[in-house]
Amino acid sequence: MTLQVNNISKTFYDKKRGEFAAVDNVSFSCAPGEVMGLLGPNGAGKTTTLRMIGTLLSPDSGNILLDGFDTVLAPEAVRTRLGFLSTDTGLYEKLTPREILVYFAKLSKYPADKIESRIEELISFLDIRQYADVRCEKLSTGMRQKVSFARSIVHDPPTMAFDEPANGLDVIAIRALHQFIKSCKEQRKCVVLSTHVMSEAEKLCDRIAIIHKGRIFAIGTLEELRAKSGEHYLEEIFFAMVQEKVDELL
Repeated sequence: MTLQVNNISKTFYDKKRGEFAAVDNVSFSCAPGEVMGLLGPNGAGKTTTLRMIGTLLSPDSGNILLDGFDTVLAPEAVRTRLGFLSTDTGLYEKLTPREILVYFAKLSKYPADKIESRIEELISFLDIRQYADVRCEKLSTGMRQKVSFARSIVHDPPTMAFDEPANGLDVIAIRALHQFIKSCKEQRKCVVLSTHVMSEAEKLCDRIAIIHKGRIFAIGTLEELRAKSGEHYLEEIFFAMVQEKVDELL
């Protein structure tokens, strides 16, 4: 499975800013066994980019191919191959985590004879057994994030797109999340990870795209970005690369 994002753009309109480009001619790829990081501040365009990958939005221009399937022309084929975690993934308040996982496993056409064992695996992995049969309306923010994460991967997809997946999680849960992402690499899955946490990007990502104001300012391995920027720490690399581009445009 390979994800290819080709020159996508997305424009929105609001009363304060008028028309603005949330994503401006963004391109990158993610290969099997690779974690591709989208690193940038809030409002950089990371979430809009992932929503287009997840078929929730359509690009105004450009296209996105997942294993050869276009996200606009073949959205159902893309969804069966993709695990997508949004920052605002909704949960059905009256259902329990177990009921939600069963529902989404069936919706994603996961083999019926494997659903029960798959759900037990996720309940154990994410340590939510104590809450597995409690209605979601009674869960804490962190527990809801765990359930949302489980919901996004219940069908064991070969490609995953995670938008700030550590939001609301405690230290133990974040460690488990990071271990899971590393295991995806070992299983040759594609992972696109959106984050604004520098240490998370350094720890997990094979390549990093620095994104700011809807544009990718630089892309490469950490060592390549260090060599290009002359900085060692990712925080300093980020500001150096962004400032370089700003200076070029002046």
